[in-house]
Amino acid sequence: MSDDGRIALSLTLNGASCEARIAPCDTLLDLIRDQLALTGTKKGCDMGACGACTVLAGTRRIKACLALAASYDGAEITTVEGIGTLAAPHPMQAAFVRHDALQCGYCTPGQILSAIALLDEQPADRAAIAEGMSGNLCRCGAQPNIIDAIADVAGL
Repeated sequence: MSDDGRIALSLTLNGASCEARIAPCDTLLDLIRDQLALTGTKKGCDMGACGACTVLAGTRRIKACLALAASYDGAEITTVEGIGTLAAPHPMQAAFVRHDALQCGYCTPGQILSAIALLDEQPADRAAIAEGMSGNLCRCGAQPNIIDAIADVAGL
């Protein structure tokens, strides 16, 4: 810890090494959005209930608003900016477009990252997909289309 109370943090963000100085109470969401200027990760409820802030820590989905950044020193973090490009979207991004699985789009980055992690859990059917995505809310009503998109990528 330095004289100003900030601590050094090093992590891999979207495949690139990243170093920052953070306050001990900074969340991963604060670091990603405010210091590193990656705005795909959204601040929704700021209480872990909506999932708009979902990112991947390794292959595990986490809610960045609840994660102390200091706990992820040395970790590999992926945000929506790190999974595909306009020219070569991630299969889940393409499925969301194909199935019209977004309306306002605010929750979409967290939904997509959560869906990618969910597929590693190998959901057996649409009910398992719905249950697995229950931590990510879509207030616009696109939930059925989101499940369709995930089922499509999962081959269900």
